Amino acid sequence: MADQQQSDPAPTWWSRPAGPPPGLRPEPEPTRAAGPGRVEEPGAEPAAAGDGADHGEGAPPPAAAAAGGPEPATGPTYDPWSVAPLQVADRGREAGGRVVRLRHVLALGLGIALLAGGAGGWLGVLAERRSSTRLELPQAAVDAKGRAPDSVAGIAAAALPGVVTLHVRGATGGGTGTGFVLDPQGHILTNHHVVAGAKDITVTFGTGESVDAELVGQDSGYDLAVVRVAGVRGLQPLALGNSEDVQVGDPVVAIGAPFDLSNTVTAGIISATGRPITAGGDKGDGSDISYVDALQTDAPINPGNSGGPLLDAKARVIGINSAIRGADKAGSEKQSGSIGLGFAIPVNQGKRVAEELIRTGRATHPVIGVTLDMQYTGDGARVGTEGEGGKPAVTPGGPAARAGVKAGDVITKVDGRRVHGGDELIIKVRALRPGAPLRLTVLRDGRELTLSLVLGSANGS
Repeated sequence: MADQQQSDPAPTWWSRPAGPPPGLRPEPEPTRAAGPGRVEEPGAEPAAAGDGADHGEGAPPPAAAAAGGPEPATGPTYDPWSVAPLQVADRGREAGGRVVRLRHVLALGLGIALLAGGAGGWLGVLAERRSSTRLELPQAAVDAKGRAPDSVAGIAAAALPGVVTLHVRGATGGGTGTGFVLDPQGHILTNHHVVAGAKDITVTFGTGESVDAELVGQDSGYDLAVVRVAGVRGLQPLALGNSEDVQVGDPVVAIGAPFDLSNTVTAGIISATGRPITAGGDKGDGSDISYVDALQTDAPINPGNSGGPLLDAKARVIGINSAIRGADKAGSEKQSGSIGLGFAIPVNQGKRVAEELIRTGRATHPVIGVTLDMQYTGDGARVGTEGEGGKPAVTPGGPAARAGVKAGDVITKVDGRRVHGGDELIIKVRALRPGAPLRLTVLRDGRELTLSLVLGSANGS
């Protein structure tokens, strides 16, 4: 409905917003009844209740009505002085929109809650893992790596560069032993039984480097041998001590390759000195038996330690590890492995034999010039009544003959030390050098005599 013209201007406090120009206004579509006999145009704002007349679109102001205009339609009126502002609301659409928005909010909240719960659980597991994997217990700081020279670690550090492992192959198999460097020329001391029957000898140093070695000399009676490596620089010979200074209870360190475990270090004490032991005898004729006036130690020694050094508190070699006593088993068998009874050749004897082997390839044995009765079961060593092949038991012109020893005499002491059998006598004599003076105490016809002699010499094997 078009606006009606008025003679009086509209009040300045109220004016209608300009609409589109005539001809561009869209055709109204009836939507719902705003009052009896009236149709609202789309987009028209609903009238608000008030105390004044209807001032909606197309309604004339009160002045025009008074001038005889058409009768105003009944319905809600708009009072510009009313407290409540004009509001446009679609109640049906608002309810539906709120429901949709509420569902979205609920779904979004549920998703956020699930995501937060999952993230919180994952973070908890991660925190627990980190707390368990990063657990740090109290620990001492790293101390200086140096050790006192007389400690086991200090002794081992000084001696290990001069200790080697020997791998030997022969006609009937192979084996492992130990040795140590004697001099810068590459001479290495080891046991005779380590290299006996060897076709190939390989020496492995502590650095892991391996070289071939040649046999210089060996002696089964002393169970010692010398091999040599060539073309090796930086060799570190071990210092040799004096086995005469060794006392029971002295601390010792053994180095070797038990069961081919190279550079194994064990420690113990000297359990006894001058312990007579014999080893070998596999040939059955006695030619391979070794007689040793040994140092006994409880430092663990096992197969493979043979030929390795036994060291004192100053890292000096005082013995060459040679034999062990195994635990008895059923029958005559013995269990291999250390039970705390290890034996070493005194270094004084090893030094002399090594020098002779390096010079000549053979070692000399001190002798007294008698044949012993090895079947004698009494106390002491008895001189036989007949020698090998029908020869005299006392070698004519030999050291014993010149000292007055006779067949059937029982030798009970050597330099005042008691001997209990023929093996012990041989061991005590072998511990000395050829040409050394010796005092023998003999029992003859119930009388005890003391005889002095000078040891002779015989070539060893």
